[in-house]
Amino acid sequence: MKSEKNEGMKKFAVMVTLLSAMTATAIAAGYRNIGSVEAKALLAKNKNVFLLDVRTSEEYRQAHLHGSVLIPINELERRVAEIPRDRTIVVYCAVGSRSVPVAGFLAGKGYRDVYNMSDGIIGWYRNGFAIVR
Repeated sequence: MKSEKNEGMKKFAVMVTLLSAMTATAIAAGYRNIGSVEAKALLAKNKNVFLLDVRTSEEYRQAHLHGSVLIPINELERRVAEIPRDRTIVVYCAVGSRSVPVAGFLAGKGYRDVYNMSDGIIGWYRNGFAIVR
């Protein structure tokens, strides 16, 4: 019984360490990770958010967030000038993996207010928020 409790505590400590490292990495990279609940609150509070979808055209046609702009990750370098520097940017993909390097890239290019939606459109949908089909 005691060893099970110790094992559970070890797993918890590892999870906390990993989450802390991910957060520190994002902050050092110049962007912030937020979940879809926080992103929805940000969009409700700030109507000037630039919502950047970095998935493929096919994924975008199937479902996307209202008001989002599609710039697939493989077109980002060529189309970066389309992303306004004077607005808050929320980057999303399906589950938050493709959007991470995009958020880092934008922060590296001097964009100041960049957020990565860490659970992507799937997290958004699972939370019951509206999508465009």
